Amino acid sequence: MKTKEENVTLRKPTKSAWGFKANMRLLIMVFAFILSSTSVFAHCDSYDGPVIKDALKALDQNNVELVLKWIEPQQEKEIISMFNKTYQLRSGNKEVYAIVEKHFLENLVRLHRETEGAPYTGLKPAGSMTTLVEMADNSIADENVEVVIKTVNNHLEEMLRVRYAEVVKRSITKDSSVEEGRAYVVAYVQYTHTLEALEHLLHAPESHGDGNHAGHH
Repeated sequence: MKTKEENVTLRKPTKSAWGFKANMRLLIMVFAFILSSTSVFAHCDSYDGPVIKDALKALDQNNVELVLKWIEPQQEKEIISMFNKTYQLRSGNKEVYAIVEKHFLENLVRLHRETEGAPYTGLKPAGSMTTLVEMADNSIADENVEVVIKTVNNHLEEMLRVRYAEVVKRSITKDSSVEEGRAYVVAYVQYTHTLEALEHLLHAPESHGDGNHAGHH
């Protein structure tokens, strides 16, 4: 005989129902859940992150404009000056240049993190990014978001099912004691707050490219 939990089926959102933008918002939601329950991941601090990749490309091409998108206008003077000094030493002593280059990368990432309102905690080695963030970058490079959407949908559905099942289980004994009641409240809050966060993000105003990087890590 199937349990009450097993009889309940959550519909998985489809492309036709939500559309492309909604599915991308779903990706943002999962990132938000990850970030809210763990320490902030510094995707742009890693050597295989987009900021450092652009910085190394800029130094290869002597084109500082490639990195200016990662900072705010008021930070440009500092970075342009540092970039020029770094580039001038590019053909000199390799050991000296390696130190100067790292100094430039550190300050570029530090300033970028300032635009996010996030602390700078040092450069991270390649391979430091989380699986979902790596998938996001790969989807942009491949111009194909389908794998990301499928993975996010599966993870989100699994999380909702688990939290829903816990509420149902705890509801059976919630009035038997204060301790059981509190255990139910914990499960209830986790489940409802998850959906509340989803609803908030779905209806949040979209960014229109005003230069504000807040929220991106």
